[in-house]
Amino acid sequence: MTGAVEIALYAWRESLRRRVFFVVIVLSLAFLALYAVGTTAAFNEVNKFGSNPNDTDPSVVAGSTLLGLAMFATLFLGTVLAVFLTLSAVRGDAERGLLQPLVVRPLGRPSLLAGRFVGAAAVCAVYVGLLYAISLVITLLAGDWTPDHMIAPGLELMAAVVVLAGVSLLGSVFLPTTANGIAVFMVFGAGLVAGLLGQIGDAIPSQTLQNIGSAGAIALPFEALYQEALHALTSDTSGLASFVVKLGPFGGAHHFGPGLVAWVFAYLALLAGAAVWGFHRRDL
Repeated sequence: MTGAVEIALYAWRESLRRRVFFVVIVLSLAFLALYAVGTTAAFNEVNKFGSNPNDTDPSVVAGSTLLGLAMFATLFLGTVLAVFLTLSAVRGDAERGLLQPLVVRPLGRPSLLAGRFVGAAAVCAVYVGLLYAISLVITLLAGDWTPDHMIAPGLELMAAVVVLAGVSLLGSVFLPTTANGIAVFMVFGAGLVAGLLGQIGDAIPSQTLQNIGSAGAIALPFEALYQEALHALTSDTSGLASFVVKLGPFGGAHHFGPGLVAWVFAYLALLAGAAVWGFHRRDL
């Protein structure tokens, strides 16, 4: 366990040296600034309409849609950070001759993988949680609106980025640095497309598209967690707001139930097993 912690600290120091966090902070500040301006302008326009007691409050529709977009951006930026932290964790470092001095007794390969995963997952989860919280505060200040559940969506986004960090770390065992980065972003995009197809299938309805969406959520549970987070925004709301968020953005809201948590843990265990197996087969 001590060895894994040391590897996690080493990964953080290496990321600081490469200015990974600097790039992510700049992107985050740019996003938050744009979100604050856009959210304020949107609510100013919405407030001109007023509210109709027979219809859904326009601020609910605007708030849930805007925060849903912010959640997508948060997950995307968290994915960027996860990829940066794990891009060359195994194969890239092995090709540069950095792993040989580390993968020796009593550290071992499993401890190195555990350290890299814990380091990346912890940083990404905290980052996503903070970015979601700031977006929530901006939405509250701009439109005096809060979602039905404020904590659950943040936790589910944090879990989603942890899964993506695991996927990226597994890819680093088998793929070169550039190929791994491309592959992870393609997996991320595939999950979003599968989620969108599933929601279109619900609206048409089309059983084939629904099956694609369900298969995508099982194969890529970060998408299921994202949809669950969107669902939590308006889970106690009926009418237009619930309908709008369910259709998007970039993959609609859906409730998967308590089985999703168990599957996420099992999925991470499968990723860990595959990474350890592949790492043991590598000749350093």
